[in-house]
Parts: sequence; structure tokens; C-alpha cells
Amino acid sequence: MAEEQTDPRDEKIAALEHRLAIMEDKDEIRSLQYAYGYYLDKCLYDEAASCFSERARLKFMNGVYVGQKGVRRLYCDWFANYFADGKNGPPYGLLLDHFLGQAIISVAPDRKTARGRYRALLQGGTHESRPPIEGFPPANWEGGIYEHVYYREDGVWKIGEFNYFMLWQADYHEGWDKSVLHLKPFDTTYPENPIGPDELTDAPKPLWPHTQIVPFHYPHPVTKEPWTED
Repeated sequence: MAEEQTDPRDEKIAALEHRLAIMEDKDEIRSLQYAYGYYLDKCLYDEAASCFSERARLKFMNGVYVGQKGVRRLYCDWFANYFADGKNGPPYGLLLDHFLGQAIISVAPDRKTARGRYRALLQGGTHESRPPIEGFPPANWEGGIYEHVYYREDGVWKIGEFNYFMLWQADYHEGWDKSVLHLKPFDTTYPENPIGPDELTDAPKPLWPHTQIVPFHYPHPVTKEPWTED
């Protein structure tokens, strides 16, 4: 019996369908990450936490929050009580805007995982007509880099590995030439610290004026070579 011939047009159509699916994946991931930023702006911590996978690992400072329970401990227990009086929504006189941009997204060929890099610029503070938040500056800048891993679960993209690299913090009035760190590294984990991470990692690298390069997940677009620190 003669072997069944494969129509080359079928292979081309399959390749085009896969390419289109990858493009749609990138658009969905970008929308997911930007939606997360909008939720964070307005202290919508339930909505922000729902962007994460049940298998999530969220790295913040020198701690890792594991799974939905860990993610909600950070957002819905710590941040909601610290910034929003325990509510899910924006309190009066709080500015907490997150500008996310320069997105570079790479989807794995099997479309089960993806990686994304973004620049984050934050403006935070409290209006003079309301009481200040203890330990939170009245007018503050912050800059950093996101390097995330995403999981596609039941056809839906979710944040899987959240990695935020804070690069600098500065008082608005003093300027970023006098950058200082407002947050202190964790020294204990949950449950000893009720709002602490599940795991501790190495201490974060020093901030500005020290400089660092957050490793790129993608190869150079022209040379195709991966970036390595010399």
C-alpha cells in the first residue's frame, strides 16, 4: 500500500496557525500584566492576586511568597492593611501609580509557558489633607524591572513566577540624586511573621547609586547571542 502523501499546504497552514497563536498569547500576556498594574494602582488587591497561578512564586525583596495563599498574604493581608485600611479599593488621598512599559514577551514553542520583561516606574505618596502612612514617604519615586514567567492553565495565561528587581527609590522633593531605600529586608518567614514570605533568599543587591543589570531572558535580537555578565 502506498504511503499517504502529506500535503505541504497543510504544514504551512499549521505553521501559520501556530504563529498566530503565539501572537495572540503575547497580546493576552501583555494585557494580563498591564491589568495587574492598574489593579495595583487602586489597591484592588483581590483582583491583583487573582492574576496569579495557584503554583505561583512571587519574589519581593529578599522573600518568596508561594501559591495563592502566599500571594494573598502579601497583597490582601499586608498591603491592604498597610495602604488601604484593610479594604479592597483606593483610600482617600493615596497615590500609588505603577507605570509599566517596554514589554518584551517570549512564548515557549509548546505555548505552556512564557517570559516577560517590563520597566516599572512608581509614584507614591499621600496628600497633605490626610494623615501620613507610618514609614511611607509623602511623595516618593521608585524604579525597577519585572522579569516574570507565565503559565497557561486551561487556556488562560496567569503570572507564574513574579520577579521584581527594585533598582532605586527616592524622595520626590529631594530628588533621585539622594536615593535611599525605604523598605528593609525580611529577617523572618511565615508564620513567625504573619505577613512574611514563605522563604528567604539572598539579600537584594544595593540600590542606586550602585548599578546592576537584571539578566535578560531573551537573546540579542540581531546577533542571537544570550547576554552574559562579564
